[in-house]
Amino acid sequence: MVNEIQAGNRCFAAPSQPQAATTIFDIEHAVVVDDPRAWSKPRKLVVVATVSAASMISGLGGNIYNPAISQIAEQLHASSGAISLSLSLFILIQGGVPLLWSALSEFWGRKRVYLISTALCTVGCIVAALSKSIGVLIGMRCIQAVGSSAVMSLGATTLADIYEPSQRGTMMGIYYSAPLLGPSLGPILGGVLTQGFDWRATFWFLAIFVGVCFMLFIPFKDTFRRERSLVYQAALKRRLAHQSAKCSGTSTPRHGTTVSRSIPEGEKNTDSEYCSPAEKKAGEGRDTINRSSSYLDLEKQHQEGVAVQATTAGTGDAPMDEIKLSLADVNPVKPIVHVLRRMNNLTILTASGLIFAYSYSIAYTCSRTLANEYGYNALHIGLVLLAFGIGSLLGSILGGRYSDHIFKKLKDRNGGISQAEMRLQSTMVPMLFLPPCVIAYGWVCERHVHVAAICVTLFFAGFFSISIYSSTLAYIVDANSGRSSSAAASNSAFRGLFAFVASEVAVPIQDAIGDGGLYSLWTGLMIVSELLILLVWWKGGTWRRKWEVKERGVSTDSAP
Repeated sequence: MVNEIQAGNRCFAAPSQPQAATTIFDIEHAVVVDDPRAWSKPRKLVVVATVSAASMISGLGGNIYNPAISQIAEQLHASSGAISLSLSLFILIQGGVPLLWSALSEFWGRKRVYLISTALCTVGCIVAALSKSIGVLIGMRCIQAVGSSAVMSLGATTLADIYEPSQRGTMMGIYYSAPLLGPSLGPILGGVLTQGFDWRATFWFLAIFVGVCFMLFIPFKDTFRRERSLVYQAALKRRLAHQSAKCSGTSTPRHGTTVSRSIPEGEKNTDSEYCSPAEKKAGEGRDTINRSSSYLDLEKQHQEGVAVQATTAGTGDAPMDEIKLSLADVNPVKPIVHVLRRMNNLTILTASGLIFAYSYSIAYTCSRTLANEYGYNALHIGLVLLAFGIGSLLGSILGGRYSDHIFKKLKDRNGGISQAEMRLQSTMVPMLFLPPCVIAYGWVCERHVHVAAICVTLFFAGFFSISIYSSTLAYIVDANSGRSSSAAASNSAFRGLFAFVASEVAVPIQDAIGDGGLYSLWTGLMIVSELLILLVWWKGGTWRRKWEVKERGVSTDSAP
C-alpha cells in the first residue's frame, strides 16, 4: 500500500513525493479480522439456521392472525374496514421499514439490529394480546411489522457476509424456505389456537416464538465487517474529510480523487503543530482512503486484470478504531438511491415484487374461495394451503441448488470469470411452467373442481414461482457488492408495496370476475415479470458496468 502522504496537507508530517498510481479497492473481499467467509461450515450453518428461524416471524405474524379475524371483530366491535386496515398496514410497514434497518445495520452491525427488532416485536405481540380496543390492536400490529421486518430483509445480507457468490444460490434457497413455512403453518396454528383458546392465544404464541429468537441472537456472532461496507466507508470518508478540513482549510474531495496543491517547502509543516494527534491520524486515514478511487467486485477485477489492494483493511493506517460513527452519520435515503438508480436493479426489483405479490394474492384469495365455495373451516383451509407452502419450500431449496449449478457452469465456460447476470439463466426453465400453473389454478377454482386439483396446482405454482424468486434475490445481492443490505431492503420495500396493492385489489377483482378472470390477469403479469428478468439477463451487465464507471467518477465516454 502506498504509505506516503500528500504534499500540501498542513496537518501531516513531512511528506515524500506523492504517487499518482490509482488503487482500486475490492470491497467484496477486503481483508478483515475474523473473516466470516473463513468460518467453518458448521458455524456458518448455525448462522443460517438462526436467521432462517427468525425469518419465520414475518410469515407467521402476517398469517396466524387471519383465522381469528371474525372473533376479533366480534369481541372488539371492529368494522370490516378496521380489520382490513390491520392487514394492509402490516404488509406495507413490513416492506418499508427495512430501508431504515438496513442503514442502521451498516453502522451498528447485524446483531444489534436483530436484538432491537426482535425485542420490539415481542413487546408488540404482548401488548396486542392484552389489547381491549381495535385501535390498540392496529397500533401493536404496526409495531409487530416494524420489528419483524428486520430479519426478513437482513437475512439475505447476513448470508452475503459469510458466503461467496458461487455459494449464495443454494444458501439463499435454504434460508428463504423457512419464511415460506409461515404463510402455510400460520393459518393452521391460528385455527388451532383460536378454536382451542381464543384470538389472544395467537399473539401469546407469537410473543413466545419471537422471545426465543431474541434469546438465540444474544450469543450470535456478528457477521458485519465495516471494511466491506460501501455505506460505512462513504460515511467514514465524509467524517475524515470534515475533521481534516477543519485543520488544513482544504475543501472536501469528491469521488475519491486526491487533491494536491503546491506549497513552498518552508510552509509544508507550519500548521502541523496546531493539529492534535487525533486530527493528524484522521488526515492520514483520509489520505489513505482517497487513494481508492472506486470499488469493484472481484470478478470484474479479474476480468480487467486489475491488481487489488486493500488500502483500508488490515493496515495500521486506517483510523477505523479511532473514529466512531454515530446515528448522525446514518442517511437511509442515499444508499437506496444508489441501488434504485441502476436500471438493472430497478427492473429486477419490479419483477421480484410482482412474483411476491402473486404469492401473497393466491394465499389470500384461496382462503376466501375455500371458505365460501367449499365450506372449509380455518383448519382445513390451512391444510390445503400447506400444498402451496410445501411446493414453495421445495422450489426454494432445489431452485437455489440449480441456480448455483448453472452459475458455476457458466463461470467455468467463461474462463473462471463470473458476472452476476449468469445467475438469472437458471430461471429460464421454471419460466416455461409458471404461467400455465397460474392460469390452471384460477380456472380449477372457477369451475369448483375437486380440492385435490387445487392442491396440485397450488403445489406447482409455489414451486416454480419461488424457484424464480430465490434466483432473483441472489442476483440482487450479487449485483450490489458493498451495498447488499440496501439492495435487500429495497427488495423488501418493493415486495411490501406490491403485496399491499395486491391485497387491496384482489378481493374486489375476485368478486367482479371470479378466480378464473383474476388469475388470467395474474398470468399476464407473470409473463411481464419473466420478460423483465430476461431483459436484465440480456442487458443488465451493460447497465451495471455503466453505473460502476459513473460511481468511480470516470466519464462514460472513456470507459472501456
